[in-house]
Amino acid sequence: MKTLGLIHTSATLVPIFQHLCDEYLTDIKVFNIVDDSLIKDVISKGKLTPQTARRVVNYVGSAEIAGADHIMVTCSSIGAAVETAAELSGVPVLRVDQPMADLAIKTGRKIGVVATLPTTLEPTADLVRRRAKVFGKDILLTSKLCEGAFEALMGGQAKKHDEMVSKALKELSQEVDVILLAQASMARVVDTLDEADKKVPIVASPPEAVKYLAEILK
Repeated sequence: MKTLGLIHTSATLVPIFQHLCDEYLTDIKVFNIVDDSLIKDVISKGKLTPQTARRVVNYVGSAEIAGADHIMVTCSSIGAAVETAAELSGVPVLRVDQPMADLAIKTGRKIGVVATLPTTLEPTADLVRRRAKVFGKDILLTSKLCEGAFEALMGGQAKKHDEMVSKALKELSQEVDVILLAQASMARVVDTLDEADKKVPIVASPPEAVKYLAEILK
């Protein structure tokens, strides 16, 4: 039986991915490594520092030593470190947002990216641009930051967060062919939208990443 190692920067992501793995990876053993100080450091410093990147690389190495045949890191903000770790790993390492980015590029030319943190927005947008070059496709990328939404969520104002994200999604859907959610925490907002407001596909990274793993781990 193959083993998947998941590395998270928030404990809240564990049940989300566990549910998806239970649905799509029924014959795969899964274990989790969680360290929320990684994302806290990125947010406080406004960027991914070499020190934090080194820790990400070490966690990937630990997952490999623990027996993982495949590793996925579920935070977009540390994506650059994940790519570095992949070059040093003896097993495949996946950025959680790559399958989502690839799907968007195949779906349309005008691609929108929504985030509530600038430290997540730019890494995701950068990945989309680079993956588009891999596919040889000319895209038009529109990034939208919901300023204050993350702070509202962390402050216990989930309704305010959801309203801000919902507004951004509705506005962006008028301009693009597909929308990417740079953070898994925004996915629940999509379920609250009326069908009339879902003018274009809105894609979240967790389900796309797990479905991608289900294909390659068969």
